[in-house]
Amino acid sequence: MKTLFIPVIALFLFASCSSVKVASDYDTTVDFNSFNSYAFFKPGIDKAEISDLDKRRILRALDIELSKKGLQKSESPDLLISFFTKAKERVDVYQNHYGWGGYWGWGWGHPWGGTTVSKTTEGSLYIDIIDAKTNELIWQGIGTAPIASNMEQKEAIIKEIVQKILERYPPEKD
Repeated sequence: MKTLFIPVIALFLFASCSSVKVASDYDTTVDFNSFNSYAFFKPGIDKAEISDLDKRRILRALDIELSKKGLQKSESPDLLISFFTKAKERVDVYQNHYGWGGYWGWGWGHPWGGTTVSKTTEGSLYIDIIDAKTNELIWQGIGTAPIASNMEQKEAIIKEIVQKILERYPPEKD
């Protein structure tokens, strides 16, 4: 039973760490319904410290999600879209003690389980939407997820994180 229980716990922990967390902020005085077109803000995107391949993956995902919002790519846009990324290592420590043992002050022997340390690199994607007329930031979305190691996982996570961030655009005013 012990050998079956540990893989189940590991699967649960892996699944709980793989979700995308998002947040957004915006200028409440802006009428977001007045914007119809966008272009990418190349000087901002060039500063993102990721590979050109990942930049292209993010740009493709942004194109797809922005077109779903009814926005069209334009040479004279209403909005400028930029993004940047950050990465940090996350360390999770889990105490797993099961069964009978001396930890509770009674019984015999040593409890099953032990300590599990999990290290994950999390990446955050910041999407900035700038009013092209005023050059002011009017909306920002942030998504955080574990960084994938292989190409298929990267592609899927990038699509998911961009989609979940842009679910919050345009903001719904109360």
